[in-house]
Amino acid sequence: MDEVVRYTYRIRPGRTAEKALLAEWGGYGGIGIDWGVTTTAPTTDPVFDLPHLGHRRRCAAELAKAQRKMARRHRKGRPQSRGYTDAKRQAARLVKKAARRTLHDSRMWAKHVVDRHDLIAVEDFEPTFLAKSTMARKAADAAIGAAKRELIERARRAGRTVVMVRPAYTTMTCSACFARVKQRLELDERSFRCDSCGFADSRDRNAARVVLAVAERGHVSVEDVRQSDHLLRVGGSVAV
Repeated sequence: MDEVVRYTYRIRPGRTAEKALLAEWGGYGGIGIDWGVTTTAPTTDPVFDLPHLGHRRRCAAELAKAQRKMARRHRKGRPQSRGYTDAKRQAARLVKKAARRTLHDSRMWAKHVVDRHDLIAVEDFEPTFLAKSTMARKAADAAIGAAKRELIERARRAGRTVVMVRPAYTTMTCSACFARVKQRLELDERSFRCDSCGFADSRDRNAARVVLAVAERGHVSVEDVRQSDHLLRVGGSVAV
């Protein structure tokens, strides 16, 4: 007769059984995270995506009103009036309000991801180049850098494995066969299609899967995987 093993958990008030199990056994596996603008953080699982909520855009009308008031009441070369000072404070409050909401969303998302995964593969993306593009305002509103820092810090505090994957070729590589497309995808191209195996998916979702595949193989770049798996190719494809 097989031995039956029973586990007993004493759950504190306000703590669900799922949280207790996660605290005891850890997460549910690995997740790959890409960075974008339409969706701030596309992942391998759509449930864990961080959408772009646009808090700064929602405050844009009030902010523009406060800035127009500042412009009307500005005194050049003289002490500023109380009306100008009040409008300046209002504009600063609106900017801080949007930033706080964005940071709060990033913290809640990071907690959601970290609590449910043991391996977190993150694209080591630096959003500085977006500041010189037509998407500068939207990228600033998304606060990719803040979300990235919050995720990494929370994951390391929780003892999760964090792998930073270099972004080179992640959007040009197929997550199904690891073949690379011949031409670089432009920012306005949001779909990916592999010429070798015919696999098609969202550009960001495919990149997130590539990031996770690289981390699971113990590497930090797509080039390392392609070189190490050269001898494992079967029929012109690599199982990922």
